[in-house]
Amino acid sequence: MVHILQIETPSLGDRSYLAHDGELAVVVDPQRDIDRVLKLAAREGVRITDVFETHIHNDYVTGGFALAQQVGARYHVNADDTVSFERNPIRDGDVVEVSPTMSVRAIATPGHTFTHLSYALLEGGEQQAVFSGGSLLFGATGRPDLLGAEHTHALVHHQFASAHRLADELPDSARVLPTHGFGSFCAAGATSGADSSTIGDEKRVNPALTHDEEAWVADILAGLEEYPTYYAHMGPANSAGPDAPGLDAAPARADKDAVARALAAGEWVVDLRHRTAFARGHVPRTLNIGLDGQFSTYLGWLMPWGSALTLLGESPEQVEEARRELVRIGVDRLEGAADGAPEDWTDEPLASTPRATFADLAQVRHHREVSVLDVRRNSEHAAAHVEGATSIPLHELPTRLDEVPDGEVWVHCAGGYRASIAASLLAAAGTHVVLVDDSFDEHARSAGLPVV
Repeated sequence: MVHILQIETPSLGDRSYLAHDGELAVVVDPQRDIDRVLKLAAREGVRITDVFETHIHNDYVTGGFALAQQVGARYHVNADDTVSFERNPIRDGDVVEVSPTMSVRAIATPGHTFTHLSYALLEGGEQQAVFSGGSLLFGATGRPDLLGAEHTHALVHHQFASAHRLADELPDSARVLPTHGFGSFCAAGATSGADSSTIGDEKRVNPALTHDEEAWVADILAGLEEYPTYYAHMGPANSAGPDAPGLDAAPARADKDAVARALAAGEWVVDLRHRTAFARGHVPRTLNIGLDGQFSTYLGWLMPWGSALTLLGESPEQVEEARRELVRIGVDRLEGAADGAPEDWTDEPLASTPRATFADLAQVRHHREVSVLDVRRNSEHAAAHVEGATSIPLHELPTRLDEVPDGEVWVHCAGGYRASIAASLLAAAGTHVVLVDDSFDEHARSAGLPVV
């Protein structure tokens, strides 16, 4: 019997997969920290013979090349992809025999990229599942605009056709196993929120399979929003055959003087703690990007690529987790790192950030004038917002600080995570800021605020 195991990377909204028959295994779309894959294979007692890439990824650095090199596996990458490493060139219709009972068939599914492949997993000749990468997702598809606006129109039509090809060629019982779609910015439109799906399920709920092509294309194109700027560096890295990260070597220890020098030089010094701990006390001018959310996505998006970076965490494990997150997007070098408490990182008096709820905001507006800054994405603001709020999406905030209102600014997002990042950016720039650490959907309107 073939077993399929998921390796989740929630901070990037992605999944990798290991499938095995009890002895031999294949891996699909592994992330760069391949030790997770190796540990899983060892736990299952299987040998990895084949590694497959559905496409040249735009949102993370692959571990496929390094994994194949380390275990001596065949590395399957589309024959039409331009890469600078040795691979097993695979094309539409090719079948890879893994064992007498398990094989993999390549299916051309352009749309997310022109050379995108999905892989049907066969057991005893029967198609049991499809690794759909950035093609068919749970209730959605991968976005078609990552290769540039000049290609978007062609790719969106390819994506529609590819979704239908999978639906036509695979049985309704076949499991759908996408790489993207669990919070990834590689998804076009909202995914269903399901944790599993089949071809039959997707035929019932996926707009790409239930809507007319022109209507679906219009909806997809109208809904495309900006994606993280660090994506521009992922394709070139993946085409070059990235090596495994050096997570064993500890970063330089950042003492108080090193932290002070980094801040004085205008470098990025990031506090990894939860926003409630950061709000209680932190080193002045440090930024808060907590590990409890999409840490690597937002750090990679906000920090100028190649910037000097120092990490501050409450434990060595927290720093190590952050390093693991960062190497997945190709950020290998740190200026330094420290763990402990804010008092260990500076001799300055600690700064703090007032935290509040939407009910607090409603009350305070009865007594004095304050400004409201909404750092959600444009589509979120357009759907509903506090009347009179200034809208600056978080990813635009570093270059639009001059548009932030003067005086006291209450900053919010959908739940508090992005707002804390924004509040730390604003405080570092000298703004008098209050963090609204609350659920917009649940409490903004019920608090009595004018939501339009």
